[in-house]
Amino acid sequence: MKHIIRFLKWVLISAFIIACFTIAINTWMILSTKGAIYAPDDADSLSGDCILVLGCGLRSDGKPSQMLQDRLDVAIDAYQKGLAPKLLMSGDHGRKHYDEVNAMKDYAISKGVPSQDIFMDHAGFSTYESMYRARDIFQCERIIIVTQNYHLYRAIHNARSFGMEAAGISSDLRSYARQTHFDIREAVARVKDWAWCIMKVPPTYLGEAIPIFGNGDATNDRNSDARITE
Repeated sequence: MKHIIRFLKWVLISAFIIACFTIAINTWMILSTKGAIYAPDDADSLSGDCILVLGCGLRSDGKPSQMLQDRLDVAIDAYQKGLAPKLLMSGDHGRKHYDEVNAMKDYAISKGVPSQDIFMDHAGFSTYESMYRARDIFQCERIIIVTQNYHLYRAIHNARSFGMEAAGISSDLRSYARQTHFDIREAVARVKDWAWCIMKVPPTYLGEAIPIFGNGDATNDRNSDARITE
């Protein structure tokens, strides 16, 4: 019985320490980046090498999810206002039949953005990897990140940890289903990324540099004529 009580005490103490650590990291990350987050109507003074849009899922028909569409709409508006000369679509294209980045680029083109101004990061499998590759592959120094507010704290922190100047524009244009689930998952992800940023864990893929000031069509993996007619 004494062993069981001792074990339960150890479990409770460990859980308390982990909870305190998680709260501390989350609080610090939010407070340290809060001043760099802007509403779309307040972001006109921002400027950067590119506007980075983080992927977040597709519908069953391959089109952007509601959350992703809101990110794209805010990013396209910022691009059209001249906040940055390029868009960088960073998402998951690790499977043949799941392609966030081409769906994102197609959507932006349908809104009038020239193809050459849209870069695709086909290996942006996570927020951490998107920032790592934004610096090392796309040679970004100053970025404007577009995602929902709850996600911006971690994204900006990660970007800054790689030496980039970063600000964010929130894309909360509506209420989203499962927001509580996203918030809980995000709290854990902040701790994970905090550790990874310290250790500088390599991303899944790197490769040759594709400078963001060049032509975004260098990242195309489909025939440009086929894109227009789809």
